[in-house]
Amino acid sequence: MAETERENIRESTLEGLDTAARKGKHGGRPAVITDDMLHTVLRRRASGESVEQIRPDLIIPTGKRKGQNPSLASIYRALAEHEKAQAYPEAVEAAHADFAALQNAERPGDGIPSPRPAAATDR
Repeated sequence: MAETERENIRESTLEGLDTAARKGKHGGRPAVITDDMLHTVLRRRASGESVEQIRPDLIIPTGKRKGQNPSLASIYRALAEHEKAQAYPEAVEAAHADFAALQNAERPGDGIPSPRPAAATDR
């Protein structure tokens, strides 16, 4: 009986995750470095300032550390991700297109996913 209850909880959790994903919601922490902050860092670095000089002027807008400055590691990580996106723009566009196609895929019925089939057990 406990196994059946665990299975029901698992199925309802997976259905909830699927529903949230279809709505564009996902778990995780909010981004520390926003697009505006990244733009500011890129602009000021181009004018010759170091990241250490820019950091005190950046303020985290949301989350647990709201109102504080981001760490140097967060800033450098955001810069590295930006550089990677600039180096492979076609890969980024392909990923966006794949995600959009996945979101726009027609689902059978009324848009509610059908339950996943129960896993076969050897018992």
